[in-house]
Formats: sequence, C-alpha cells, structure tokens
Amino acid sequence: MPSLLIRRYCTSYLFFICILMVCCKSPKKQPLPPGDPDNGGLFLPDRFEAVVVADSLGRARHLTVNTNGDIYVKLTYNDIMHGSGGTVALRDADQDGKADIISYFGDYKDEGGLPAGIAVHNGYLYTATVKSIFRNRLKTGQLVPDSKTEVILIDDDPNLKKHWHTAKPFAFDRHGNMYVPFGAPTDAAQDINLVGPAGIPGGKGLDPAPELEKYAGIWRFRAAKRNQTQKDGYKYATGIRSVLAIDWNPMDDCLYVAMNGMDNFHTRYPQVFTAWQAAVLPSEPLLKVTEHSNFGWPYAYYDHMLKKNVLQPGYGGDGKIVGRASRFDVPVMGFPGHWAPMDLLFYTGDQFPARYRKGAFIAFHGSTDRSPYPQAGYIVCFVPFENGKPTGAWEVFADGFTGVDTVFNTSDAKYRPMGLAMGPDGSLYISESNKGKIWRVMYKGDKNAFGAQQLAAMEKRKSRTYIKTPDEVKDYLGMGGEMNGLILYNSYCAGCHQRDGKGDNNRYPPLAGSDWFAGNKKKLINVILYGQQGEIKVNGKTYNGVMPAHGGFLDDHAIASIATYINKRFNNEKGLVAAEEVAKLRKKPPTP
Repeated sequence: MPSLLIRRYCTSYLFFICILMVCCKSPKKQPLPPGDPDNGGLFLPDRFEAVVVADSLGRARHLTVNTNGDIYVKLTYNDIMHGSGGTVALRDADQDGKADIISYFGDYKDEGGLPAGIAVHNGYLYTATVKSIFRNRLKTGQLVPDSKTEVILIDDDPNLKKHWHTAKPFAFDRHGNMYVPFGAPTDAAQDINLVGPAGIPGGKGLDPAPELEKYAGIWRFRAAKRNQTQKDGYKYATGIRSVLAIDWNPMDDCLYVAMNGMDNFHTRYPQVFTAWQAAVLPSEPLLKVTEHSNFGWPYAYYDHMLKKNVLQPGYGGDGKIVGRASRFDVPVMGFPGHWAPMDLLFYTGDQFPARYRKGAFIAFHGSTDRSPYPQAGYIVCFVPFENGKPTGAWEVFADGFTGVDTVFNTSDAKYRPMGLAMGPDGSLYISESNKGKIWRVMYKGDKNAFGAQQLAAMEKRKSRTYIKTPDEVKDYLGMGGEMNGLILYNSYCAGCHQRDGKGDNNRYPPLAGSDWFAGNKKKLINVILYGQQGEIKVNGKTYNGVMPAHGGFLDDHAIASIATYINKRFNNEKGLVAAEEVAKLRKKPPTP
C-alpha cells in the first residue's frame, strides 16, 4: 500500500491562524471573498464572480472540497513540476479566497494513464488512479491525512496498459454503494491485437463485441469494503464507451454520466461521413443510468441532431439506418461530438439562484479530433432540469478558458476545464488540466431577480467558433488533424516505420528525430505523396528501402494529417500542416 509523502508550503504565521480557525467552534458564516477584477479571465452570467484560488499547481484533474472548505486536487502523477505527490491539498487560512497553504502528498502511481476521480465521502478522502481507488480517514482540522491508506478497489486486468479509457472516476449513492466505469479498451470494438485501440479506415467492429463482458459499462461496489476487484462488483449497466463525468442526482436518486463518444468517422469511413459530419458526430450524450440499462456501444451511437440512436458504420450503418440501434436505451440529451465531458455536478447548494438547484454543471475538456474544422468545447455548461428531466436546452455558464477566438489545434487552448466541485457555502470550484488553475465561482446578486436578462450575454457566446455548430463551408480550416493522423499513420506507416516512429533499424529509417526532413514540411509531404526510392542517409545511417506513393489513394487532408502527426508526436514541432500545402505540391511533382 502506498505511503504518504508530504511537502508542505506554509509560513508559521499562517499555520498559527489555521490552528486558531480549526479550534474555534463559532458557527458564524464567513462572508464571500471578493472576486478578481477580471474574474480570473472567465466570462460568467451577470452577478456571478470568480476568484483564482491557486495557479500552476501542476496538471490538475478532478477536485473535491471538504466540509470545512479545504480543497483536494488529483494531479497526473510524476507531473514535471511536482513529481513527489499525486494529490495537492489547499487551505484558505485568512478567508480571502486564495489558497495560503499548499501541500503535495501521495506516492501512488498512475500506471502511465490519466487519473480521474477524487471525493470526500463519509469522512474519508477517496482518490483514484487508473488502477486503484484508495481512501484515507480525514481527521478534524487536519489538511493532509496521515491515516493508514486503505485500498478499496484494484483493477487486476493484466492488459490494462494496452487499453484506452482506463480512468477510474466514481460516484456514491445514498445506500453505501460506489459506481465505477470500466472504459472500453478501444474506440469502436476493433481487434486491439491487430490494429490497436484507434482502429483502421473502413474497419469492422467485432460482432459480438467481446469487450462488453468486462468493459464498456459501470460496476457497482460497496463503498467501504477493502481490496475489491472487478469480480467483487456488480455489473450495473453496459454499452457505455468511456466515462469521466459521473454523479449521483439526489433529485431522482439516480446515477447520471456524460459519455465520450467515438472518434474519426470520416477518417475511418470516408464513403459514409463527410469531414463536417465527423466533426459534429457522434454526440457526447448525457445518460440516466439505471440498473440493467444498455446504451448500445459499440453497435450504435446517439445523433443529437436526429435525436435518436443510429447504427454504427462498423456494423453496417450509413448515418441514417437505425436497425438494431432501436433496442438500446436513449440518452436524456446529447451534446456536439468530441467536446469531451470530464466532470458532472448536480448543484445542491443555496448560494446560487434557485434554478441551479434543478440541474447539472458539465465541464467540457475540449476536442482533439474535429479537424479540418475548429476544435470545440472548452467550456463549463449548465443543463436545466424540470420535473426531474433535462429541458433539452443547455447554457454556457463559464467561458474564457481558451484565451483565443479559434482553436485550430488542442494545444492552442490556454486552459482546458476538467473538474467541478461544490464548496460547503455553495460556491462552485473549477479545475483545469494544462497548468493547474483553480477558480471559485460565487453569486452575489439578488437570487429572486435572476432570469433571462442575466443569461442573455452568455447565450451570445454560443456564436464563438469553439461552441457553435460549424458552417460546412465558411468554417473549413483545412488544417491537418493529429488524431486523424494517428489512425492513418498506424494504418499506412507503422508497418515499416513502427508505431514509435523509430523504424526497423534495417531497411526503414526512423521518423522520430529524423534529420532527413527536420524542419522541412515540403520534403515530408512529397515523400508521402510520391514515395521514395534509392539510398538516403538518416541520422548518419544509410537506408535503401522502397517507400510507396500514397497520393493516389489518400486525399490532401489525410496526407496533411499524417504529416502533422509525424511532426508533432515524433519531432515536437508545433505547426500544423495544411491541406492546401499538400494540394500545391500535388500539382507540382518533384523533379526526378
């Protein structure tokens, strides 16, 4: 079991204040601190304010807030800034809204994946890695727990490192249970041993999908039972590809999740889906998860424009056919494709206007694979509920994370919303994953006077390129996509140059760190378009293999995406390759 490593940053003066506050038994409610003049860069509905609690904590994931206001944030383990701790604890000792005491602790490793899930529940701090869920008893007044770490759940799958969607977020009901998603190892039920998790163009899904036995669903466990494995759990629901956003709704005593949908429809099925369709489909659906529910992955997907389940192309679908998709449960609503919902929070506080007690907040991390259209998401939205059901509308609640008007590539976004938590006074806390910034959002207006007028400015923000439905012609950017390039590279290039881009050390040269085309996009594009024969020298070694031409069967955007992938993944080059650059070189073949 992991031990706790603690690194504390606090002055003796602040620590003394902290002890006084803990010992004080006065129930007096603390006034809300002032918001930052610019709300920490956020755009919020009228009369809401935000203060930056902390900045540059490291690559933050989910967060939670204790009953005394202490904040706990899950980090990606071995973060380059704070390699000694996977969790950070924050305390605002002087009640000015800013964290005065910041402590890093925990030596649990994340097995190479991206962790998700942290919560204070029944006096314990629950923390998730991609392999395990732990808990530590929190003592009154203690910021960093020194109690013995208990292992509640461990994923004993020996193939875990090969899989996608390995995060272990969780939610608790009122009956002593914990719900944990086990994500699908692949994107759309491909044979992972043959093509990898991403799949190949035109590939068919396995039928029946063997992944559904142990993955792509939600399992129920006892929240306090130690050393459980998946076999100790109960398979509660299935047909759910990947979930990081999960919460229990006290209004109807039911579990809800926001699911991440499949990717790259145009790259895999160009005869079925246009690039525009693949940018907005399939939906990222909000699911009401009841016992035995089945939402159809991998056989079906939800189309939020048609408002129905549709047969997946890997199983014979054409974007319209319903077929066996009619057998599956329908989401309560759908969001645009690839927005990447990361956290879900049903608001139960009394600080915000009453309408917010009838709905949920969702943090969207933002897309990676909408190319050649703008990347989208990167907001926190609010979903109003009436009579226990979503109204079908959604609102922009917090915006301003991107820092730019158009996100050409995911790395353009300054911040990416990740986690949501509610404080004991009803404040909403938001974490982001790029740098580890934490905001506290507060309401200071007349709760009875809040309505459409206060939301009007936020409704106008839906016209921004990373929120609106893109125009098929006007919003076409033509830039290569890294995620598209991943699938295409693994399909057409990895057989010779290997998945790590290092070549076979014999006939086929390395692409990673190659000095043959370094800084020369034209040379890289030409070799993909027209191939290469004869001796070449790469990094001091001579190679004499044959590189076939790919221009005859790959379009300009596909070649731009492969070149973008090679440059970014293997050579740390920031710029994207444009389809227009490929088109120009296609018209002018290189001179022999």
